[in-house]
Amino acid sequence: MNISFDVLPLISDNMSGIGYCQAGLVGEMVKSHPEDRYLYEYFSRKDHEVKRNRLKAYMHENCDINESHFSGFLYRCIMNMIPVPYSLFFGKKSELTHFFNYIIPPFVHGKKVVTIHDMVVKAYPETVRFRTKHLLNTGMKKSMKRADVIITDSEFSKSEIEKYFPQYSHKVQVVYCGVNSDKFYPVEDKSVVEKVKRSLDIEGEYFLYLGTIEPRKNLERLIEAYSLLLKKDENVPRLVMAGGKGWLNSNIYQKVVELKLEKYVQFTKYIPDEDLCPLINGATAFVFPSIYEGFGMPPLEAMACGVPVVCSKEASLPEVVGDCAVMIDAYDPQSIADGMYRIYSDKALAEELRVRGLQRAKEFTWHRFSEKLHGIYEAVLK
Repeated sequence: MNISFDVLPLISDNMSGIGYCQAGLVGEMVKSHPEDRYLYEYFSRKDHEVKRNRLKAYMHENCDINESHFSGFLYRCIMNMIPVPYSLFFGKKSELTHFFNYIIPPFVHGKKVVTIHDMVVKAYPETVRFRTKHLLNTGMKKSMKRADVIITDSEFSKSEIEKYFPQYSHKVQVVYCGVNSDKFYPVEDKSVVEKVKRSLDIEGEYFLYLGTIEPRKNLERLIEAYSLLLKKDENVPRLVMAGGKGWLNSNIYQKVVELKLEKYVQFTKYIPDEDLCPLINGATAFVFPSIYEGFGMPPLEAMACGVPVVCSKEASLPEVVGDCAVMIDAYDPQSIADGMYRIYSDKALAEELRVRGLQRAKEFTWHRFSEKLHGIYEAVLK
């Protein structure tokens, strides 16, 4: 097969969850299927060498770069109003092109596959920044019409697509995300964990939230829950909140001030990739109370590190964690507080969840799901 990938998520300055999803699936596929040819396509007006260097990790003998020096930003702005053919920039070299970030441009040569990760723009539009919301509202329906196959990350997201766009339900197939076991694993050397804690000024035990600091992650209720937890037991671990700053986050920081929790709730600086695993390993428990996730990789990564998880019952999260986490009601701060206290006070439960979580994480391999995706490509081309 001759397959093209739109690799904008892989060459962005700050890789998001979409980028990690593409990295896992594509990185595994190009290694496992040397019989196929792969093209990495992207727009690049500047910093060409920087982008090529970012792609080096995914380059093999069966891979080439297909680079257009037109403005990708300008093309995305106009393509929904003026259907300028994508093939004008990237030619007709491939039999199939996969777009991992919701949108298929007009007039792509060959078969077309798109990944629709979730329906948050429909379910919680108030949590999506304006530019993204506009792009998805004007382009997503057209993309699904153009697609030969729509890939999504979970059965939950499949049901959401079918709810909002029932006319395309026959195109939807689920390909789960995996977890990178080379990056997330139990750290035996505790000095490595302590070094990362010192670099972040973290002392003693801590509950950890790791993810984007934004409204749909439900962090205001998490902070309220932690306030309730402190009233129950003032000796509980501190709450560390680590992750990139997202959209509409000022109320989250204000909630800490409002509840006078500045001494107990700690927001970290940017966490380098190499520090993520030790930071997770050092946590008493990983807390993820999100109200909407297409998949939800952070709790799976925590389980792969051997850390017990407190997790919301919402959206796709039960699909990911199974029976290997303390499940809480995301809309009830008392439920979140109770879940955190259970895992802190019951060491036997924490150990049981640690063991079960490690086993479950081993089921979510990038190889397994890239093979499923490769089979979908074969079926489309046949």
